[in-house]
Amino acid sequence: MVFIASIIASLGAYLISALLLFLLLEQLSYLFKKRNIPGPLFVPPIIGNAVALVRDPTSFWDKQSATAGISGLSANYLIGKFIVYIRDTELSHQIFSNVRPDAFHLIGHPFGKKLFGDHNLIYMFGEDHKSVRRQLAPNFTPKALSTYSALQQLVILRHLRRWEESTSGGSPPVSLRHLVRELNLETSQTVFVGPYLDKEAKNRFRTDYNLFNLGSMALPVDLPGFAFGEARRAVKRLAETLAICAGKSKARMAAGEEPTCLIDFWMQAIIVENPPPPHSGDEEIGGLLFDFLFAAQDASTSSLLWAVTLLESEPEVLNRVREEVAKIWSPESNALITVDQLAEMKYTRSVAREVVRYRPPATMVPHVAATDFPLTESYTIPKGTVVFPSVFDSSFQGFTEPDRFDPDRFSETRQEDQVFKRNFLAFGWGPHQCVGQRYALNHLVLFIAMFSSLLDFKRLRSDGCDDIVYCPTISPKDGCTVFLSRRVAKYPNLSLNS
Repeated sequence: MVFIASIIASLGAYLISALLLFLLLEQLSYLFKKRNIPGPLFVPPIIGNAVALVRDPTSFWDKQSATAGISGLSANYLIGKFIVYIRDTELSHQIFSNVRPDAFHLIGHPFGKKLFGDHNLIYMFGEDHKSVRRQLAPNFTPKALSTYSALQQLVILRHLRRWEESTSGGSPPVSLRHLVRELNLETSQTVFVGPYLDKEAKNRFRTDYNLFNLGSMALPVDLPGFAFGEARRAVKRLAETLAICAGKSKARMAAGEEPTCLIDFWMQAIIVENPPPPHSGDEEIGGLLFDFLFAAQDASTSSLLWAVTLLESEPEVLNRVREEVAKIWSPESNALITVDQLAEMKYTRSVAREVVRYRPPATMVPHVAATDFPLTESYTIPKGTVVFPSVFDSSFQGFTEPDRFDPDRFSETRQEDQVFKRNFLAFGWGPHQCVGQRYALNHLVLFIAMFSSLLDFKRLRSDGCDDIVYCPTISPKDGCTVFLSRRVAKYPNLSLNS
C-alpha cells in the first residue's frame, strides 16, 4: 500500500509539473505572438478571456478597440486561440483584400466551420468561389428583386398590422426585437424558398434557427445539452430542410413553371447547364442557402431595430421620410410599392444607408491567418491567428462628423459613400463582398417606408436603452421598446396582383 501511495504521489507530482509547464508555455506562446502590439500581459489559462466575452460582449470589444488606440490593432486570447483586433480601416483592407488559400480565410465566427458546416460560400476560394457567385447572379436581377419586393411588402404589412392590433387599446409598450426577428424569419422563408415549406416545416425551422442563435453566442462546447452543440445540430437540420427545398424547386423549374422565389431563380439557371455546374447538388445548395439565411436574418433584424430607434430620436429625419413616401406611394391606393417607386425614394434610401453605416449589424468579420502575414513593418500576424477587422470602427473614420446620424451624407450632392468608400465596409470588401446587398437595402427601405407611413411610434426611454448589445448582431439594449398606434384610416389591401 505504501508503494502504491508512493507511485500515486509521484504521478501526481509529474502531472502537476506537466500542467504548470503547459500553462507557462501557453503564456510564453501568447506573449511571443503578441510581440509589441497592445493587449493584456497575462491571460487566464486555457480559456483566455472567453468568460469576459460571453458575459458582456459589448464591453469586451469596446475594450479591444480602446486598447488598439493609435496603433490600430490589439491582441487577446480566447479558448486556445490567439486573436488580433483591427481598428484601423487601411489595415482592415489588407485582410479583406487577401482572402485566399495562402493568406486569410473568412470564417464568419471564431468557431464558424464547426458551427456552419463545410458547404458554405464564405469558405470558398478561387474558381470554386467565382463559380458559385456566377450561379447566384440570376437571384439578384431586376426581375428577381421585383418579385422579392412584392413578397417582402406582404410580409411586412402582415406583421405591422399584427403588432399594432396586439398593442392597441392602452396596451403596454412592446419590445420589437423578437417581433422583428419573426418578421425577418418569415420574410427569409417566403423570399428564399417560398412554397416549399409547409406550416409544420416552418415551425421546425423557427425552433432550429432560435437554437442556432443561442448557440452562436455560447462557449464552444460541442456536447449534448450545451447550447453550442445544440446549435451545430440545428444548423445541420436547417441545411437538410433547405436541401429538400432545392430538390423540389429543380423539379418545378424543369417542368417550365415561373419562378416565385429566390431558390426558383437559382435553380432555373442551374438546370439548363449541362453538365451541372460545380456545387449545385441539393446538399451543397442547402448549405449555401443557410449562408444566405444567416446573413439576411440577423443583419436585417439589427438594421430594422436601429432604423426605428434612430427615426424616433430624429424627428426631422422621420418627417422627411414620411413626406417623401407620401409623394410617391399612398396606402389608400391598395397597391404595392413598385420597383420604380422604390427607386424614387432617394432620401429614404439615404436613411437606410446611414442606419447601416451608423450601426453596422455585423460589427466585425472574423478571418483566420493561413500563414504568417506581414501586416505592418513592425508586426507580422502569426499563422493560425483569428483576426477581427472592425467594420464598426471603420464606420466612424473618415466621414464628416462620423458620430452624427446624418442621412444627407449619402445625398447626390455630398456622395460620402463614394468619397469615403473605403470606410463604408458594412457589406464587406473584396471577393467576399455581400452578394445580396441590394436585396438587403431594399428590405430596409421598404420597412422604413411602410412602418413610418402606417404607424405612429414612441420609445419608452430608460437609462441605457440605446446602448449596444450583441444577439448575435447588435441591437438596442432595450430591444427597441415602443408604443404603437395606427396613423392611417385603414391598412392597405395588398396582394401579388395589386
